[in-house]
Amino acid sequence: MMDDVYQRQNFGNEVGLGRKPALLIIDFQVGFADPEVFGGGNVSDAIAATIPLLAEFRRLRLPVAYSRAVFSDDGSDAGVFGMKVPGLKRLTNDAGISQIVPELAPEPGEYVVRKTGPSAFFGTSLTTWLMAQGVDSVVVTGATTSGCVRASVVDSISYSYRTVVVTDCCGDRALEPHSANLFDIGQKYADLLTADEAISAVRAVAGRNSPDID
Repeated sequence: MMDDVYQRQNFGNEVGLGRKPALLIIDFQVGFADPEVFGGGNVSDAIAATIPLLAEFRRLRLPVAYSRAVFSDDGSDAGVFGMKVPGLKRLTNDAGISQIVPELAPEPGEYVVRKTGPSAFFGTSLTTWLMAQGVDSVVVTGATTSGCVRASVVDSISYSYRTVVVTDCCGDRALEPHSANLFDIGQKYADLLTADEAISAVRAVAGRNSPDID
């Protein structure tokens, strides 16, 4: 069977979290929460599952970063991505559909990067910010699993960050690509944890670094 091949070739090993994880929330924007725009599937459920995870990162005072897909009003920076998916050019800076969903709205001190490609790392200052925070691990949530989440995860491990994808905090407009990409990500690029498991793992890291944190 397929799983046997990966096991025989020694894929899917776990790397765990390092000393300082950051939460990266990919493109949980109003338009991706709306099935009539770019949403559907399990995206809304993933947004809801991210709320307690975000609250825990805030409680532990760990870094939180967001990405927003945002294009210029005239679409001049949309490039080939905009040719492939022309509707993305509606995500201008001030458009309602381009804003981060209210239930996950950034707080002061949390970092937001604008991007015009799939990855939150490509062409942005995200890596510089993570380095300044002393981050060695990235915990990823967002939309879509098969698109911008996957692209960001590949870049995260390429920059040698220990990377965790929170399975129930990632969503896609169709469940088949969501499931298939989670399997592939787990075999090659990142550890897979549920939201509850991620909260426990982050608490354990914080407890080792600050024994007074429970």
